[in-house]
Amino acid sequence: MNDHRINDVVVLGGGTAGWMAAAYLGRALGPSARITVLEAPAIPKIGVGEATIPNLHKVFFDFLGIPEEEWMRECNASFKMGIRFVNWRTPGPGQAEPRPHEGGRDHFDHLFGLLPDHAGLPLSQYWVQRKLAGQTDVPFDYACYRQPPVFDAKLSPRHSDGTRWASYAWHFDAHLVADFLRRFATEKQGAVHLQGTMTSAEVDQRGHITRLHTEDGRTIEGDLFIDCSGFRGLLINQLLREPFLDMGDHLLNDRAVATAVPHDDAANGVEPFTSAIAMSSGWTWKIPMLGRFGTGYVYSSRFSTQDEATEEFCRMWGLDPETQPLNHVRFRVGRNRRAWVKNCVSIGLASCFLEPLESTGIYFVYAALHHLVKHFPDKRFEPVLTEQFNHEIETMFDDTRDFIQGHFSFAPREDTPYWRACKELELAPAYRQKVATYRAGLPVSLPATDESGYYGNFEAEFRNFWSNANYYCMFAGMDFLPEHPLPSLAYRQEASESVDSVFAEIRREQERLLATLPSTYDYLRQLHGK
Repeated sequence: MNDHRINDVVVLGGGTAGWMAAAYLGRALGPSARITVLEAPAIPKIGVGEATIPNLHKVFFDFLGIPEEEWMRECNASFKMGIRFVNWRTPGPGQAEPRPHEGGRDHFDHLFGLLPDHAGLPLSQYWVQRKLAGQTDVPFDYACYRQPPVFDAKLSPRHSDGTRWASYAWHFDAHLVADFLRRFATEKQGAVHLQGTMTSAEVDQRGHITRLHTEDGRTIEGDLFIDCSGFRGLLINQLLREPFLDMGDHLLNDRAVATAVPHDDAANGVEPFTSAIAMSSGWTWKIPMLGRFGTGYVYSSRFSTQDEATEEFCRMWGLDPETQPLNHVRFRVGRNRRAWVKNCVSIGLASCFLEPLESTGIYFVYAALHHLVKHFPDKRFEPVLTEQFNHEIETMFDDTRDFIQGHFSFAPREDTPYWRACKELELAPAYRQKVATYRAGLPVSLPATDESGYYGNFEAEFRNFWSNANYYCMFAGMDFLPEHPLPSLAYRQEASESVDSVFAEIRREQERLLATLPSTYDYLRQLHGK
């Protein structure tokens, strides 16, 4: 018997991150380890609707053994096939409907799933060749993916019989997810749920945390402590004094005002995508769920006051700021220098935060849990485990930070001081290399996966999360094109000519889907039994 085994894991903080940690570790460690969650009931939980990415179910809920339909019903979940960016190219005040742009409307879609290949190259390279030669006026997303017309018609990523035809993620109520996972962890896995406020903690001569003390006089001992205490970082930052690395020199937004808005689904349908709507000093999210949508304006306090942002946000949705319940959030953008210090692992907001433009908040939680289990220690806490875990988190965060920064740096808008300031922020060297690769007409970060759009290797995905499809959706969507086509295409005339059949097949698939799919609203009503 290994007498160094971790027996007691203490999770400080409930909410989505805390209960995801309890459920995931409870499944990974089994009954031999006791999981205790200390949740302060007086601490407000952050979040008005939550958007996710496609691997949530495979990496997290599949691991727990919870069927998709079960947790979707419990969490008022809806479908998300991507993000629609609205008004990122044209100047003007925030408005939910796209403004006119070059004969069309100013919107583009960042789609889930991979691009089709043709003759060993992704379809993006052929589209660029035609676009730069003036041979197509079809936008990148509509030419290379099946989903955009389905977005326009608000149709479902599943057929009426439940068959899925596209990669998708989910929208849900984060509070319902936390409650669902709390019940799962306590009732099915035996996790201990304690309600109380931590007042102090003790450390031993090594600097390891040994026990927490609560306001009502309880003492909670543990071998490993998971800090899910949110932006306060009660253990990782305040107790262990691990520095938080501010990333305000890469991303300007540091505030949000959010609310939930009732919605007439029967009259207007339910959109199967998240909207990201450009505003004067940031952008607004729209996350549709049955009967309502969550929405929030993410802005920079350097360019807008709280009152100005609230007024702009409420004006766009026709809300009265005096009567509408509003959640004002201040957030720190960046990451801890080390996410794991001594015997304390920070997860969620206590570890790192990026604004929610690409819906990575929940992803950062279960990706960190995946890496923690992969590097799980015993009481010896060998440094190599900690160092490799911290390297994974640092790489994941910095790569995503750079990808999100590119949205603002390459958006054509320069109509306000905020959008002009976004163009002055310096890009990280690794990201500048990717931009140079794109400018040269090359694919960027080709994914290590199969053509189905579903990653079969989680490790490959975690290391190469933003692939060529992501970069081309964003850059081409913002009218930022390579300087010339991929040079080798000049020697592959046959491939360049035969690719017409691939584009034609996508158009036929779009028409077939429009003729056969149920609406998202109808499918969700069937799923939720409403």
